[in-house]
Amino acid sequence: VQLQASGGGLVQTGGSLGLSCVASRSISSVFNPKRMGWYRQAPGKERELVADITSGGDTNYADSVKGRFTISRDNSRKTVYPQMRSLKPEDTADYFCNTYSPIGTVVWNWGQGTLVTVSS
Repeated sequence: VQLQASGGGLVQTGGSLGLSCVASRSISSVFNPKRMGWYRQAPGKERELVADITSGGDTNYADSVKGRFTISRDNSRKTVYPQMRSLKPEDTADYFCNTYSPIGTVVWNWGQGTLVTVSS
């Protein structure tokens, strides 16, 4: 597994969760320069980009999560930290991280995501 996401769970509407995604040793030496994306896939839907962060910490967010989600990274720990608040049932999905590119390609294999379930 090249990228391991964790921190998911069951939360009520309006609640908060902090996730993390850590790069394995096999890719840690090339992690820092990479622009990283945080993605999610809801049941029966396509995977979508939620947020991305450059190596220097500049961020972008999908309109659906803007103002509620934040993403940060610690390059020394090879880790990306998405923080989610004011969660809604429609945020229920498997969450993943990978590199981000404007043309939609990713560099590394998709790891096992972490499931976030928001109850109404």
